Amino acid sequence: MRTHLIDLAVALAVLGLTLAGDLPDADHPWFWPAAVAVMFLAVLLRRRFPLPAMLVSVGVALATPPLWGTSVTLYTVASLRGLRWPTAVAVLAETGLVVSFSRPSRLPDWKTFGLALVMEVVVPVLAGLWMHQRAALLAALRERAEQAERERDLLGERAVTAERRRIAREMHDVVAHRVSIVALQAGALSVRAKDDETAQLAEVIRESGSAALDELRGILKVLRDDGPEPRSLPDPTLGGVRQLADDLAAAGARVRASLPEPMPDVPDPIGRAAYRIVQEALTNAAKHAPGTAIEVRLSASDDDLVVEVANPLADSSGLPGAGYGVIGMRERVTLTGGTLRAGPDGAGSYRVRAAFPLRAEESC
Repeated sequence: MRTHLIDLAVALAVLGLTLAGDLPDADHPWFWPAAVAVMFLAVLLRRRFPLPAMLVSVGVALATPPLWGTSVTLYTVASLRGLRWPTAVAVLAETGLVVSFSRPSRLPDWKTFGLALVMEVVVPVLAGLWMHQRAALLAALRERAEQAERERDLLGERAVTAERRRIAREMHDVVAHRVSIVALQAGALSVRAKDDETAQLAEVIRESGSAALDELRGILKVLRDDGPEPRSLPDPTLGGVRQLADDLAAAGARVRASLPEPMPDVPDPIGRAAYRIVQEALTNAAKHAPGTAIEVRLSASDDDLVVEVANPLADSSGLPGAGYGVIGMRERVTLTGGTLRAGPDGAGSYRVRAAFPLRAEESC
């Protein structure tokens, strides 16, 4: 838009200079209006058709002096084409125009001719070539900047990949090793247990440890991002909430689950988020308030899905926490457009309540 306005302004300036001068008499009344209109269009369209506009302006100037505009079109050809044959053709055409005006009746001496040659040919060509080189330099600098940005992004990706692999090594060396030992010891305990209750608890620990190892291996393969495509683990769904409650109850916790039958059909992102919310809330309840009764409630309507996990408040005798559990739950709920409330409910219980909008998810 700005370029078009500049072209229009230049064309109007040329038109004004032409009309301000003394136009010679013509045999036909329409001759001068037609010539002025052609010159105006040539200057206006010089960027789209640089060399044709230049030749047209020269032809009109030869037939109807003293029209303006040939220097403008010559400058445009030089600035757009650079040191190429269109610029040479335009220079020859403009030089021929100046020579045609060098007759004694128009240009009385060689000094005036030389001045006209410099002003009409040399200056527009040099200015146009300078602008062409400037545009080429800016394009080269822009390309270098874009290349530097691409290289910076590539280096950033390499750094991220290296950090992911380092994290994967640390997790494998520390977490996976520890969990493997726990699972092996639980398996040995389930075989050597002297009573059925101990054997059952040990088996639950072994199964949980094995499941944690499977999920951890999948995460490690994703973090490493090399080698063959890892075997994808099934995504947790809303139907797995009951299994979470049953596993914790089998481990000796007092869990009461109030779940609908059958489970509501919700979008996969909401199902995964609800599963992780219940999983984290049950873990926190068992860790910070061991031995208390835990209540899991799930309800769904046409508009939303509500998940609640509550347990009585207890003293700080439980295991210490890192403080990231509630943050992670809030992030998961926020990504699905829901809301989360976690904390004392005023009735002596610690309650985690997550509400997921179902209609908003479907509309997306």
